[in-house]
Amino acid sequence: MPVTSDDGLRRLLDLTPIAVIGCSSTPSKAAHRIPKYLQQHGYRIVPVNPTTDEILGEPTYDRLADIPVDVELVNVFRPSPEVSGIVDQVLERADDRGDVDAVWLQLGIRDDEAAARAEDAGVDVVQDKCLKVEHGRLLG
Repeated sequence: MPVTSDDGLRRLLDLTPIAVIGCSSTPSKAAHRIPKYLQQHGYRIVPVNPTTDEILGEPTYDRLADIPVDVELVNVFRPSPEVSGIVDQVLERADDRGDVDAVWLQLGIRDDEAAARAEDAGVDVVQDKCLKVEHGRLLG
């Protein structure tokens, strides 16, 4: 079952660094504003976006596998149909490096089958919730 309890969400809000899949360089987009908010609240953000070299003062990476530092949480700003492939990347990284504890799918993003695969592999999943909203509600 995806993580939905306040205690479970608080536990995941302790995870950092956060790889942000689909992080945007466009300040008006949620995929920029939310990582910026998290960065301002002490989280290490690792942007994943193959179309730019830097976002929020951090180097970007083309794929999750390219990130050279450990990643504890993967925050996803991509459409629901892409989630299955992203979970495949998460599970591959978790197998290779053992460093991904959870996947957080932003508001409006969900894939129950992919979430079940991740959970079966021991990776926690949050679906259809805004990381910024939950941070403000639980820790703000």
